[in-house]
Amino acid sequence: MSTIEQNLQAVRDSIAQAALEAQRAPGDVTLLAVSKTFGADAVLAAMHAGQAAFGENYLQEALDKISAVKLALPQGAPVWHFIGPIQSNKTRPIAEHFDWVHTVEREKIAARLSEQRPAGLPDLNICLQVNISGEASKSGVTPADLPALAHAVAQLPRLRLRGLMAIPEPETDVNLQRAAFAQLRALYDQLKADGLALDTLSMGMSADLRAAVLEGATIVRVGSAIFGSRTYS
Repeated sequence: MSTIEQNLQAVRDSIAQAALEAQRAPGDVTLLAVSKTFGADAVLAAMHAGQAAFGENYLQEALDKISAVKLALPQGAPVWHFIGPIQSNKTRPIAEHFDWVHTVEREKIAARLSEQRPAGLPDLNICLQVNISGEASKSGVTPADLPALAHAVAQLPRLRLRGLMAIPEPETDVNLQRAAFAQLRALYDQLKADGLALDTLSMGMSADLRAAVLEGATIVRVGSAIFGSRTYS
């Protein structure tokens, strides 16, 4: 058994344990393997271990990786999620090559993704990134501006608004972690009450996975616990 396979199993076990603690079905939580800075070989190893969804932050690196994986496994395409900041001039390749985008925070970006999504592809799944902790250094729409953005994005063609994403301020105390995720869940519940058909809460990473699952995460984004420590060039 490879290290990546062992790590994946350990993360899956952690998700299952947290889900059972929350009286949820483990299958209700999707593991998104964050493969940024790791090569196509790492993605292929994870795919051989049964991993189907991968998250990428850096566009050019991701496009190269998507091509390499497709070349190696033409019939085994994974589900690709873009989870990095989005510049206006980079929306077209994101719209063309990804299945999900987690980091929409402006109507302008959503409109460009809508216009540039090829007609032959399924609708692009969208999560709105919320700056839940109010950090100046963090991307994301404010909670106050979220409802207007959500209703605007929900009307755009070739997009499917699925839910919300957040990266709260790091905390080591599980109660503080849960409090931040509970805020995001409350916003999600309010949007659903307002008539939006949402089903996705993308929240939780390696260090706060348990708290996120306890508060209702449907996607957790885990990288280092699967692939190991990153080296940034």
